[in-house]
Formats: sequence, structure tokens, C-alpha cells
Amino acid sequence: PLQDPTPFSPFDPGAWRTAMEQLAREGHRVVELAITDPQHLDKEAVNRALASAGLRLSSITTGQAAAKEGLSLSSPDDRVRERARERIVDHMKLAAPHEAVVIVGLLRGAEGEPSLLEESLRHCAQAMPNVRLALEPLNRYESKLVNTVQEALSLVERVGVDNLGILFDTFHANIEESSPPAALQAAGQRLFHVHLADSNRWPPGYGHLAFETLWSGLETCSYRGTLVVESFVPPDATSLLHLCTELQGQWN
Repeated sequence: PLQDPTPFSPFDPGAWRTAMEQLAREGHRVVELAITDPQHLDKEAVNRALASAGLRLSSITTGQAAAKEGLSLSSPDDRVRERARERIVDHMKLAAPHEAVVIVGLLRGAEGEPSLLEESLRHCAQAMPNVRLALEPLNRYESKLVNTVQEALSLVERVGVDNLGILFDTFHANIEESSPPAALQAAGQRLFHVHLADSNRWPPGYGHLAFETLWSGLETCSYRGTLVVESFVPPDATSLLHLCTELQGQWN
């Protein structure tokens, strides 16, 4: 399947073409795809569906390969780490024609070696310098590696390439950042992508996050990239799509 099962999608993975059409009818302009292995993907079919719906591929999530196959960019096992690098590069090849961002979330590993993560990120970024990689700070309960924007910025600086930046996820930031708006400002021009979810991982408005302060933070760092809602799905998927439309209006 194109879109692998994920708790963050309101759509049936087997009905991805219909899902794209529905997104377009609701007025959305971009789509983020959850893909475990691009080698199993009919890329031309994806391109045709995107063009037919008038959608742009903004980003690709890669964490499914960590959950399903145990891949990790920081694993001490050379073979596991090499397979993870190869997988990221395959995602980058898929992303390149669309100028999409490839997200490095759980694929970094939960407890790996920081130096090996740095080495792997440098390898992937240098393999395709025209494709952006977005390292996502995760909360401490999901990974011990890179929990805050400042930790991510330090790692990005050590890797030393232009196409490695940061994904800011409001759910993780609510747990780890003393001030999410200040963390956004600190990310600055290294902010490549943004995920929106409330404090309880439900959609914005279902928890206690003050999103108006986050909009201000995004304005301060002059972010003009994509906002993607990555949250648990309410019983009524249509309501989630309507909420996304409202958020789009707030950001615009």
C-alpha cells in the first residue's frame, strides 16, 4: 500500500487515491505520506494521483520502518544502521522530484549511539544534498536521542550540511520545551517542517496548548513552510478535515 497504517490518518490505507481527492475537495493543498519502503511503491501511480488531485507532496514520514523492521540510524549493529541509511536515501530519491521533506523521527533509534546518529545523518544528507532532511525532536518516552530543539540544533551544527534541519512537533514540544514559542524562534531558518497536535496528541483544540502563541512563534522565525496535523483521529474523520481547513485559515 502507498500509505501504511498509522494512528494519525483518518483514511483507509487501501483507499489512498480517494483520500487525495477528498483532501482536494476540502481545499487542502499538500499531503504528507507515511511510507515504510519506497521500493515497494508505484511511483508513477503516486505522481498521477497527486497531479489529478492538484496536491503537492510536502513530506514523507519514515518511522514505520523503525516499528516494523527495527531499523535505526544509531544502532551499534552495522548492518541495521546501513539498512536504515539505505532506507532514508530511498525516501530522499522519492522526495526529490516533489521538493518534499524527508522526516527523521523514530528511525533515529530509541537508545542508540549519538555519534552513530550524527554519522548516519551526515551520510544521508551528503548522498542527496538537494533533498531536505528534517530531524524531529521526540519526547523522552519515545527516544533518548534529541528531545529538544536546542539538542537538534547542536546536532545539525555538528553534521555541518545545509540540507539538514528540524521538524517541530507541538505535541513533543509541549512535553520537552520550557517555552515552545521560544523553541520555534530558536529553530529559525533551520525549521524545515511543522507537525500540529494538541497536548494529548488529539487535534488542536482538544487539549490545553495555546496555539495562538505558536502562530506568533512561527511568524517570528518567518516560517513559510507546511503545517501538517499529525494527531489521533476523532470518530468523525470529516470533522478532522474541517478542523484542518480552519487551521489553514488561521495560518494564512
